[in-house]
Amino acid sequence: MISYKLVMPEDLNHYGFLFGGKMLMWIDEIAWIAVSDEFPGFNFVTVGMSEVTFKKSVLPKSVLKFDVRKKREGTTSVTYHVDVFRRHFEESEEEHVFHTDITFVRVDQDGQKKPIRETAQE
Repeated sequence: MISYKLVMPEDLNHYGFLFGGKMLMWIDEIAWIAVSDEFPGFNFVTVGMSEVTFKKSVLPKSVLKFDVRKKREGTTSVTYHVDVFRRHFEESEEEHVFHTDITFVRVDQDGQKKPIRETAQE
């Protein structure tokens, strides 16, 4: 799944760069949309990200591209790899700025883990 965000002034930290927490929030949101789209009607919660290392700063008026791809599916969890690229809105060249793996677990209404693939009751 590919998604985009425009970096606005309210997304910047006190140095004028994208606040890292905003990017992490967007990754969580966009990856959650991907898992919910793949498994409609299921409840998923985020359990972790593999790495949080910002490779490059992101300036105002940047367009971020989020490339989300499924990496692994377990019994109750699913992991997606997310690559983030930046591009100034007046340019066409993209630059890789961040990547992580984000894992979600399927839960029931009580917050207990639940298998992603249901097995038939015999």
